[in-house]
Amino acid sequence: MTQRLDIGKAAPASYKAVSALESYVQSSLSRQDIHLIKLRASQINGCAFCVDKHVKEARRDGMSEQWINLICAWKESPVYSARERALLGWVDALIHLPKTGAPDADFAAMKLHFTDEEIANITVAIGTINLWNMIAVGFRFQHPVDAPSQAA
Repeated sequence: MTQRLDIGKAAPASYKAVSALESYVQSSLSRQDIHLIKLRASQINGCAFCVDKHVKEARRDGMSEQWINLICAWKESPVYSARERALLGWVDALIHLPKTGAPDADFAAMKLHFTDEEIANITVAIGTINLWNMIAVGFRFQHPVDAPSQAA
């Protein structure tokens, strides 16, 4: 599989606009919340480039391996707090919007743990990573392949 096009070269103004939105998202939420949003959305959307990138960023920011690895099965894991579970539920609801319609129960869970401003910023962050996923999957961005680890 090869990359179809480089959006930064093909449409620099579009890339700049999405990057500006990304900069806002990065400044509006905690690193932990950003990691939950980006990893979960990228998993759902099947974006290997973004999953690889955001797993590495989460590790760099000190998130535990268990916390990172179980995001894909968050509903069955006690690792996540009620606050994190509300956020993950909202990510799932919005990424699967045609199927879910953003249920009232998922929004109510968000209201228990987040302010209206935080909910708005979280929703923008979900939309932003969804857009990045569309770009990366649609244009076939390739993640780097790490050197295999050596058995001890």
